[in-house]
Amino acid sequence: MKYFFATLCGLFVFTFLVGIVFFVSVAGMASSGSSTPVVKENSVFVLKMDGAVQECSEEGSPLDMLLSSGDMGVMGLNDIVAAIKKAKSHPDIKGIYIEGGLTSYDAPATAQQVRDALKDFKKSGKWIIAYADNYSQQGYYVASVADSIFLNKTGMVELRGIGGKREFMTGFYEKIGVRYQAIRVGKYKSAVEGVIRKDMSPENREQTEAYQQGIWKHMLADIAGSRAKLTAEALDQMVSDSILAFANPDDYVKGKLVDKLIYPDAIKQVIQQKLGSDDEVNQLLLADMKAMPKDEEKGDKVAVYYAYGEIIDQMSNLFSTEHCIIGNETVEALNKLAKDDDVKAVVLRVNSPGGSAVASEQIWHAIKQLKAKKPVVVSMGGYAASGGYMISAAANYIYAEPTTITGSIGIFGLVPNFTGLVTDKLGITFDGTKTNRYTDFEENLVLSNDNADEIRFMQTYVDRGYETFLGIVGDGRKMSRDQVHEIAQGRVWLATDALPIKLVDKLGSLDDAVKKAAELAKVSEYRTVGYPEPLGWFDKLMNMTEKHGTYLDEELHAALGDLYQPIIDTRRNQERNRLQARLTYLLNF
Repeated sequence: MKYFFATLCGLFVFTFLVGIVFFVSVAGMASSGSSTPVVKENSVFVLKMDGAVQECSEEGSPLDMLLSSGDMGVMGLNDIVAAIKKAKSHPDIKGIYIEGGLTSYDAPATAQQVRDALKDFKKSGKWIIAYADNYSQQGYYVASVADSIFLNKTGMVELRGIGGKREFMTGFYEKIGVRYQAIRVGKYKSAVEGVIRKDMSPENREQTEAYQQGIWKHMLADIAGSRAKLTAEALDQMVSDSILAFANPDDYVKGKLVDKLIYPDAIKQVIQQKLGSDDEVNQLLLADMKAMPKDEEKGDKVAVYYAYGEIIDQMSNLFSTEHCIIGNETVEALNKLAKDDDVKAVVLRVNSPGGSAVASEQIWHAIKQLKAKKPVVVSMGGYAASGGYMISAAANYIYAEPTTITGSIGIFGLVPNFTGLVTDKLGITFDGTKTNRYTDFEENLVLSNDNADEIRFMQTYVDRGYETFLGIVGDGRKMSRDQVHEIAQGRVWLATDALPIKLVDKLGSLDDAVKKAAELAKVSEYRTVGYPEPLGWFDKLMNMTEKHGTYLDEELHAALGDLYQPIIDTRRNQERNRLQARLTYLLNF
């Protein structure tokens, strides 16, 4: 026993000492990673686009740097735009070099905002050069703003237009004896079609074609506007006539899509010629630009609160792998902003397909209370649909990007019925007793075909939610119930189409929304502060178990491909609120 306890004590002391060394090392990594970079004369901001772009970056703990597998990272739109602004104003940064063209964006509006920031950068008189081995459609759209576009001699440009296919699982469910019961309001509320139909409804096809055509025309106009001697009509015809991804690379040059075909080692010489120097190129990466201090801002605070992801009632394991708008946490944060006298106005940056109708209404109520104390302006990102629109409706003013997907004012409920599987195929029957007529209404919904009364009650419940939604929009947009109903019914709108029907006030960027908020607050000198505030490195470290729980999920995603989302949604439906105001899937571009 003496040797046993001596060994146990030794292990304890060893573990304690190793723990101290570990935390000191990680703290050193965190502090060294945040040091301000030195910007040398004749520097270039290298925007390496080889990952995914979403509204904000989700940084893990410092330990993530050690455990990283080298996979493509997630870049925050806010970080990219801020970095481009810093590069524009810094006298020693002479230009931007965009490398890589396979970046994915969470929405067309996200790609558009990166492109718009680069377009604004060019107003400084500085140059932009782009090079990639291959360009995806979104990658090329962003890169097309460059002064010169270079492509690998064996590369491809994948322009194909906008469209895609959605899974319809009804045939599969029929084979296994499962039937989904959809309770909805609005002929355009197509969120449930994937499990009750085998194809698109005419109404869904109508709205989908409308916003797809709108986004595509916007992209064509932007690309043609940046490429000399290339018209939108000629580019559209080029895409229609052939599969450009399989074209001879020389045809991209003839078609004015790229300026020159070169091998990767030649791009360095191109940049050196732009700098007028044969010296090594002084490179600043996105991480360096993030570490650079912003230009000193003075004055009152204008808060920018980022609300992005699905709207849920509370966090659970199935939602922990992605950013969500959590109802009670968001309400608490908005209430704090209302009480903060240093904050003179709030900009709510919304990028959400919606979610729980209950959580959405709670957030809407908190925003309405906030607006009673200070101006609230909404800036819509890629999506502000259904519940995402509900939380926007109370604002004093709404800005949207031209390619924002918005509207979808409608409510639905979705309940599976397993009678065909459990009773008809497996032979399992049910019987029991109850004290009241509807004691077992949930069992009847799921396990009985004799549930007309329960469905009728649910329809009344959904109808009541829809009427509430109409009232919220009508109150915020100064419209009657019938006016809102005419443009609602679950229809999805492109922002350019939402403008004339008064769902948004103006097309513009986040910067435009901030200026409007300051104007409404009557402050001439102001500084922006982002919320929620990012976690410190120690908090990130404490959360690393949850973060690294996403590895299996990422492996599943890679293995299942396009089937991942419908399968995981089926699981998540069990945890979602009964009443949903959301797009059932993010539109695939």
